[in-house]
Amino acid sequence: MHLLDCIETQLVSNRLPLVGVTLAAVPYANTPVVLTLHWHGFVETRLADVTDANVVAYQTVPSSALQINERWDRFEQLESSILDVAWELGAWDLARTEALPYVRPGATATEAIACQGAFAAQPPLIDGQPAVVAEVPDAGDLVEAAARSGYVSWLFRPVHGGLWADLAEDLTLEEGGYRNPPCPLLSAPTRPGRSRRVVYQFGRSDRILS
Repeated sequence: MHLLDCIETQLVSNRLPLVGVTLAAVPYANTPVVLTLHWHGFVETRLADVTDANVVAYQTVPSSALQINERWDRFEQLESSILDVAWELGAWDLARTEALPYVRPGATATEAIACQGAFAAQPPLIDGQPAVVAEVPDAGDLVEAAARSGYVSWLFRPVHGGLWADLAEDLTLEEGGYRNPPCPLLSAPTRPGRSRRVVYQFGRSDRILS
């Protein structure tokens, strides 16, 4: 998959650092993957049309959600691509969350909201503005599939091109906050029918935490 190219294109276009990157997919081969880029930045908005006063507020830049339509036959194949991208962009780790279908007895409203957010369906409003700018034409179908069968999401925080570039204390990083491919870690099998979190540790530090 060309995930790295897609992320780097967005970095060039937006010229803002990334706070985090999330991806979400349903457990059906060759279905679209939703990539969401969370930016660090603020935009100035006028609170009133007053010429002799600077009545403004600052809003966070909305996240960008994109639909990736590329072929993948097995979950391990998809996750290997994500591992490589997170590794190359200098992330400290990659967290995978396996979520149960929310159309089931005992499911909470929070699970439904999290699922819709993962696929950028019905993004929430902040001060009347969408928190996510979404280009995900199949969001409704993906949420419907996830509601019945569950879904998997991934989260990583890049150092290269990210907010954390000046704060990283990671012995595995090259100058510039990146790592050379490929990622040395292998994808762990998913466990359908269970809710769990798997963390792939990339970074290493010699700092002693007190």
